This record gives sequence, structure tokens and C-alpha cells, in this order.
Amino acid sequence: MRRVVFNQKGGVGKTTIVCNLAAIAASRGLRTLVVDLDTQGNASQYLLGAGVKSADHSIADFFDSTLSFSLQAPALSSYATRTPFENLDVVTSSPRLEELIVKLEAKQKIYKLRDALKKLKGYDAIWIDTPPALNFYSRYALIAAEGVLIPFDCDEFARQALYTLLENIQEIRADHNEDLEVEGIVVNQFQPRAKLPARMVEELRAEKLPVLSQTLSSSVRVRESHERHRPLVHLEPSHRVTQEYLALYDGISKG
Repeated sequence: MRRVVFNQKGGVGKTTIVCNLAAIAASRGLRTLVVDLDTQGNASQYLLGAGVKSADHSIADFFDSTLSFSLQAPALSSYATRTPFENLDVVTSSPRLEELIVKLEAKQKIYKLRDALKKLKGYDAIWIDTPPALNFYSRYALIAAEGVLIPFDCDEFARQALYTLLENIQEIRADHNEDLEVEGIVVNQFQPRAKLPARMVEELRAEKLPVLSQTLSSSVRVRESHERHRPLVHLEPSHRVTQEYLALYDGISKG
């Protein structure tokens, strides 16, 4: 299954969700790959820590390879780096992604990632992290994916942006990827005792939007997992937020 976590709004927890769900998949015995398309490279940092500096290849190297004609282009797996966690690899980000956009757009390479992922062997689950904008790379990811999760924080500005986001996803689905499914809206940093978040979630569900029943709470433990470069399932399996991630993973796995 190829999944992308995307929202045009920054600070909603995309990278944290990608890395923690991917780590859970790997811990369940699935050979798992994270593809980091965000130029900030936070997913790469989260999973590799200081080891990101010694990665031999990046996603920018893969895109470079698509710009020149080759009968036997290397498989995307050859650009992956092993993480310290069993069954979990990452194709790291690179600052060079910014300079490659113009070249990729000029040569209309919009389907190269999708084709590479479809041909990819040896992985059971693929998670794609995206930049917080509807740009070339996030479109690339949505065209390549089968499912999309949308992180959402309970804020009125985020709510208005959500409607536009869903329209953009449906447009990409109609024009480029009819197999793309919105698997759900993930309410992140949820505060169940606060009136505004609870009311907003109820209103979104009343509008028949696909808000998932599994929510994610805010916790300092999440920031500690970033600092220690260890997803929660490896840092503290019994923690409340870890259990929420496990419930979220099981929920989307069951469809």
C-alpha cells in the first residue's frame, strides 16, 4: 500500500504521523519504506538522526536519474538508506529538490515517482512525506499514492483550508489518479476536554467529512521522540500517545 500524508498547512504533524505509522508497520513485520519529499528533510532526520549525513543517496539523486534517458534506470530501492529500526528504510530528502523542480516540470516528469513505486519490489508498505504546500512534489506524491491521510488541527483557519484541500485532492484524483482514496482526516493534538475542538470535530462529521474516530493527543513525549530520533513505538510503547498511534494504524489497516 502506498500512502501519502498531506496538508497544505504547516505545523499539523505530517512528518510525525508518517514516521510513527511507518515505524508501527515495520514493527508488525512489514518491510516499510519512507519517501521524504519535503526539502526540510524532517522525516529523514527523525529516522536517521546524525546518520542522515552519511546517507549515500537521496530522492534528489533519483529525480536526477529521471532527467536523462536510460534503458535501465536504477530501481528506487537503490536510493534507500536503512534506519536503525528493523524493516524500516528511508529515501532521504535533499536541499537540491528546490533546484530540480524547474527541470522536472519542463520535462513533464510528473508520473516518474508513481511508476517507480509501482515497480518497486521488496517492500510491503510505502509512506510518503510531503512539503506543506500544493507544489510539484506534493502533486507527485498524490499521483503516486493509493491512499491519503490528512492531518488536521482544530482551528478555524485550518478548517477553511481543509475544504480547499479536499477539492484539490479530488481534482488530482479526477485528472491523474483515479485510484487515490482519501482514507481519512486525522485530528492531531486533540484536546477532548476543550469545547472548541470537540465541537469542531462534531461539525465536520455532521458534514459527512471522513474524520477518523482515532484521534492523536498532544504530548511532550512526541517532542522527545523527535529529539531522540526514535518513533514512539520504539521509545515508549505503553505511552498513551503511542497507543493512539497503534489504534490509528489498526483503524486505517482495517479500512
